Amino acid sequence: MTEPVLLADVVRSDFVEGHHRGSVVVTNPDGTVDWAVGVVDQPMFPRSSNKPMQALGMLRRGLPLTDELLALAGASHSGEQFHLDGVRKILAEAGLEESALRTPAAYPLDDDARDAWVRGGHGKERIVMNCSGKHAAMLLTSKLNGWSLDDYRSPDHPLQKEIRTAIEDTAGEQVSYVAVDGCGAPIFALTLAGLARSFGRFAGAAAGTLEGRIADAFRAYPEYASGSTRDEAELMRAVNGLFCKAGAEGVYAVGLADGTGIALKLEDGTPRARKVVMAATLQRLGITNETIENHLHFDLTGGDAVVGAVRPHAPTFA
Repeated sequence: MTEPVLLADVVRSDFVEGHHRGSVVVTNPDGTVDWAVGVVDQPMFPRSSNKPMQALGMLRRGLPLTDELLALAGASHSGEQFHLDGVRKILAEAGLEESALRTPAAYPLDDDARDAWVRGGHGKERIVMNCSGKHAAMLLTSKLNGWSLDDYRSPDHPLQKEIRTAIEDTAGEQVSYVAVDGCGAPIFALTLAGLARSFGRFAGAAAGTLEGRIADAFRAYPEYASGSTRDEAELMRAVNGLFCKAGAEGVYAVGLADGTGIALKLEDGTPRARKVVMAATLQRLGITNETIENHLHFDLTGGDAVVGAVRPHAPTFA
């Protein structure tokens, strides 16, 4: 077993004050590993990067969502008004109220959306939690199949068994551990290589297949799959055919149109270096544009000025 490696440097006023360590893997269209650094063959939790695979399990059991609502079913949304409207549409399709959601009460992820929500007199509510689109889709799938609704988050529920199968099918490996994610639903452990393999298969899937429908929904409606100002949406808009989803604890996965998969995990779980490392990996593959170049640094401020940045650890990506 190898160890996580240096992936990003924290540089302030030309002084390197710290590092972010982690692991990255690139898989070929056939699922084999093309390039890797760090730990890519040991179990890890993909966290919300599992959501497209969770959506696949639901589509297999008749989830009727398309377009922006399908993207929302696989999203960690920012809690903007159009996200909330979409969640309510999914619940209405199932004939259910917001009280059916088993997401924890939360504020919107997006700062502006959170401020508007609070100014409107709201506190923490289940519908604004970033996983509410996924949970609404889980409820709709369960309702259509005649499954119980109160325990849809249980690992033993028929819905979660279908989701586990979909995850294993696309990753090409068996789930090694089951835990509880931040939203209360099960989270299934894979290797980082398995996560990359899965994203390559989604991104390279033929149009009209279930995997292709999910990837196309993300590409067509990236703001529904994340948020209006999120780096994931920027990346999907900037690279034709790219499909991506980030997760908690520094996880990020990308699939390219030719079936190449990429997955990374930052050991310290920080989100700030996530886009930096992914941009460096894409550049290593020969993919670059203005957006990717902008993602190569996370600015650090001092007073009112930019005085440094989190940037790729160059020797790792040479």
